[in-house]
Amino acid sequence: MGAVMAWLKNRGLVLVLALIVGSIAISDRSASGVGDTLQVVLPLTGLGCAIATGQGVRYTGRYLVVSLALQSSKRGLGEAEINARPNGGYHGMPSGHTTAASFGAAGIAQHCVAGNAPAQVMAGMAAGLVGGTRIEVGAHNVWQVLAGAILGWGGQVVAFAAFDAWFRRVWFGAGRGILRAARWLRDGVSRLG
Repeated sequence: MGAVMAWLKNRGLVLVLALIVGSIAISDRSASGVGDTLQVVLPLTGLGCAIATGQGVRYTGRYLVVSLALQSSKRGLGEAEINARPNGGYHGMPSGHTTAASFGAAGIAQHCVAGNAPAQVMAGMAAGLVGGTRIEVGAHNVWQVLAGAILGWGGQVVAFAAFDAWFRRVWFGAGRGILRAARWLRDGVSRLG
């Protein structure tokens, strides 16, 4: 795995450009389609990078916290003017597409292309493209997109050492509990047969 990560650090710009071009190719090429695709591709790629560097549990825990903060804001603001979408309706603050894309781009920058400034900038620009598509289609205004970018990026890069340690204990504790339950079920079935 070390050789793959070394290659990515040196040639990460190729990876990021391939993600963008590939996302455009598989989308319907409309602004909305490209944004919809990248808002999934970027966080999944970030997760893959985090897993490759042994940070998959941390990434997952932070993604869950960011998602909770995102949905809490959208629901909590109700019909406040700041939560209104330009094309009508509410639940616009912050942009969820931009939050997910920024979170993924920050993960890519931290885990796949650390030390490769052009690739890190391109990952950030891909997240910015997602935000731009949300403004273009009238789903969000610039402030909602900026809030999403800050939430996503911040959720990935801000130091949450206590949370990371707690989530790791919970994650692995749940895994041990599932294994115990599976063994108990297996042993019970063996006794019946």
